[in-house]
Amino acid sequence: MEIPRSVYLETIRDRLTHNPIAALSGPRQVGKTTLARRFAQKSTEAVHVFDLESPADLARLSNPELVLRALKGLIILDEIQRRPDLFPVLRVLADRRPIRARFLILGSAAPELIKGGSESLAGRVSFIDVTGFTLSELEIPESSRLWWRGGFPRALLARNEPVARQWLEDFFRTFLERDIPQLGIQIPATTLRRFWTMIAHFHGQILNVAELARALGSSEPTARRYLDILSGTYVVRQLAPWFENLKKRQVKAPKVYIRDSGVLHALLGIPNIINLNAHPKVGASWEGYCIEQILSLTGDRDAYFWATHSGAELDLLIFHQGKRLGFEFKYSDQPTTTKSMRVAQQDLSLDHLYVVHPGEHEFPLDETITAIPLALVLDQLESAAKDT
Repeated sequence: MEIPRSVYLETIRDRLTHNPIAALSGPRQVGKTTLARRFAQKSTEAVHVFDLESPADLARLSNPELVLRALKGLIILDEIQRRPDLFPVLRVLADRRPIRARFLILGSAAPELIKGGSESLAGRVSFIDVTGFTLSELEIPESSRLWWRGGFPRALLARNEPVARQWLEDFFRTFLERDIPQLGIQIPATTLRRFWTMIAHFHGQILNVAELARALGSSEPTARRYLDILSGTYVVRQLAPWFENLKKRQVKAPKVYIRDSGVLHALLGIPNIINLNAHPKVGASWEGYCIEQILSLTGDRDAYFWATHSGAELDLLIFHQGKRLGFEFKYSDQPTTTKSMRVAQQDLSLDHLYVVHPGEHEFPLDETITAIPLALVLDQLESAAKDT
């Protein structure tokens, strides 16, 4: 099964038209290398590929400025986080006039985890966040499998459930035992795996670092550092709180999510989708899955949740196409309005509030509140973006 991911390919083309450097950022094994290869196949320029996990390619770059300066066309640097010393070189080469080469760099860690990365390339690089497969890229019947297995290609497309789960277990081991140490982070793999599993049990909840630290038997700064590492390697999301100028006490801590639903289910030890439907975390799992699907289209720069200490809350608030849109996620075919929804609608002056459910039908709950299946709300967001 081949999924073209044409939106990503067009985005890469557009960013490299206007910037000397484009960066594909996202977790390991999410398909960044495959995207880069497909883009290279369609390039009319000379293409030069360097895999920074390959000893041969590392040897070719023993004198990176001399080697890269001589090349023209498209230069692809895969797993850039392994060579942070390349960022100052790329800055110099990106500033040449006329531009002789454009760079497509692929990374599995956020710039703040790569010393000097974001500072060196500021103003020269455009970032493209790459996720696993999303519902917008798949056929509608794939929705339940995507939610259960997650979006990592090899897990989603595995021939059966045992193969998919084994791939996820192998991913955990490789990520913790190889990828994290390669970033220069020395934490025992078993400790970080335990912390990651703890985050899975807090999935969809307001972050309480003190509670996490107590459960881990560590200090709060240590727990926060572990959380920042998992967030910076794109496997955990911290959804920021939104503050409105209200005479109400509002929550100021972020909410925490495991970004991939298949990873969440594996960390929680849920054996199959039948057990998922009876699991206490099924509602939180649905919420996190929907949030990732929506943010894959809208981006996460203007995405928040909102809550007050009196109990009113909104699962997701985004500022999109000049509108304030609110989202509540209900794992029910027959969602209804709640007092919390109406408070959020009034206090936040929402243009519209969507109650996203797993059913098949869209129907109004109020003049500005709509119950809607996930696939339909994604279609509407995608259409609105194309219209602009």
